[in-house]
Amino acid sequence: MPTRLGQWLRLNPAPDNATTHQWKSRRKDGSVWFEASFAEFGTLLQATDMKVGRRLEDLFMSIEDQRPGFWGKQPFWSFETQLEFPLQWGLGSSSTLIAALSRWADVDPFQMMSDTLGGSGYDIACANARQPILFQRRSGQPNYVEIPYQPSFLDQICFVYLGRKQDSREGIQRFRNTVTSERQLARISELTMLFFKARDAREAVLVLEEHEALVSEALRLPQVKQKHFPNFPGIVKSLGAWGGDFVMALSEKPAAATKQYFRVKGFETALTYQELI
Repeated sequence: MPTRLGQWLRLNPAPDNATTHQWKSRRKDGSVWFEASFAEFGTLLQATDMKVGRRLEDLFMSIEDQRPGFWGKQPFWSFETQLEFPLQWGLGSSSTLIAALSRWADVDPFQMMSDTLGGSGYDIACANARQPILFQRRSGQPNYVEIPYQPSFLDQICFVYLGRKQDSREGIQRFRNTVTSERQLARISELTMLFFKARDAREAVLVLEEHEALVSEALRLPQVKQKHFPNFPGIVKSLGAWGGDFVMALSEKPAAATKQYFRVKGFETALTYQELI
């Protein structure tokens, strides 16, 4: 499901006397959290965070790999990004950046992702989608279709920020290090369709409970509900890099009651489906 909140990328020509590309990343409030400069062909020169700078350099090199000679034809640019959500939320600061850069450079965003961060590509698809998607990798390639999705229980869904920031790269590596059977993969696809077709919150909760159990078994990680919210009257579903960032909470009770449950537990950031999706 693509979120309402994303990230902007703006480009302006650098001054006539510029000899480098300049990069500036801003938080939601407009304050700068990262700056860097790059040489003529996209090579990192300096950065306030060298790890982030190297990842940007990798993205620039992926553009060059897909379009040889691209950077040699470019003027110097001033790049600026602006997040619409708090940086620590983990709503896709990397995937939205890849989607934006690839659109500007006219390259394949899925190839750029494969060259740099890795992952299935579902988040890249969401960054370019206008409504929820069904996503699957077939023969190593991403395939997705946009779908209308307005279940009867939308008003009973909440997304809760746990404040346990997860590294997507580490989550991907953990998954790759596990042995996932064809049976598990087939059942996950079946559960996806069962969730899509669920007629009410009770049906959806049953589907997601099985899904959580299956992924927990595959990753050898505890289920977030069992670990932190055993008395929640519904399902608490891990999202993204499993076990951190946001969870989806679904109950037969209205979203207001779910929000109150998590506030009592000390989790203030709880967004309804309509607020986030």
